[in-house]
Amino acid sequence: MKFIKNNIIAIMLLLTVSSFAQQLPQFTQYMYNTISINPAYAGSRETLSMVGLHRSQWVGLEGAPTTQTLSIHTPLRNEKIGIGLSFINDELGYENFSYLYADFSYTIKTGKNSKLAFGAKAGYTHYNIDLALLNDPEIINDPYFNDVSNRWSPNIGAGLFWHTNKWYLGLSAPRLLNTDYNKGRSGDVEYVSLERVSYYFTGGYVFNLSESTKFKPAFLFKGTNGAPLSFDITANFLFNEVFWLGGSYRINESTSALGAIADFQISKQLRIGYAYEYPLSDLSSYTGGTHEILLMFEIFKSKRIKSPRYF
Repeated sequence: MKFIKNNIIAIMLLLTVSSFAQQLPQFTQYMYNTISINPAYAGSRETLSMVGLHRSQWVGLEGAPTTQTLSIHTPLRNEKIGIGLSFINDELGYENFSYLYADFSYTIKTGKNSKLAFGAKAGYTHYNIDLALLNDPEIINDPYFNDVSNRWSPNIGAGLFWHTNKWYLGLSAPRLLNTDYNKGRSGDVEYVSLERVSYYFTGGYVFNLSESTKFKPAFLFKGTNGAPLSFDITANFLFNEVFWLGGSYRINESTSALGAIADFQISKQLRIGYAYEYPLSDLSSYTGGTHEILLMFEIFKSKRIKSPRYF
């Protein structure tokens, strides 16, 4: 009982995730990390683009999620083809998920200024349970925990990305295969699947308010089999092509939140961003909120980019 008393928050979080099936991590700055959910985004920025992000969710709660992502993508000499690679490390209590996936896109013109990209994603998801839990005397002999730990599971995904320099729409399913968490023993335990199919619908538009100010609203709608629907909406203002400032709101049955976002374009190559998110649920009494830091670095090898990239 000592183990449960000392780690009650971690256990509750683990059970919550297990009840609804594992999903990809959520981000406040999702619009700058699109490659992690949509392979058709690969190469769309017309340059070699690298993005790193760290998210500490529900700070102050023991066992709360922490997430790190690193992605790189670029168009090839044949500008219709884009490739990418993304890695996500997601920790929740004593659970750890690592995602390593490669991305491929092919782009066609659909109008004078619009393009439509088709994308495919393939890779592996690694699932592991911390040894501190597996070695606890109360569960060390439980075959369930030992059977599901330290597993590599292949998966594939697909996506569409339709865009111009002013707007974009995306539709994707980054994990198309259900992964059997219990190795076919679903009748023995309540948890049925390690990964379930999630669908993402994204979009955004850039409005010119003046010569020095732009306004960019964006949205992300996510649906996962066996989990509540989630809807994110953000609104950002861009000042002098250098400073982004805005807010966000997530509508979700269990994790609704308000957020604030600030991004600074330090140079043509480097951008840094910060986001703060405050939960609109019972968790607000136990946490100081969520912090997210983003770094974007881009290498421009040609003069073919004729306008700034806003997404």
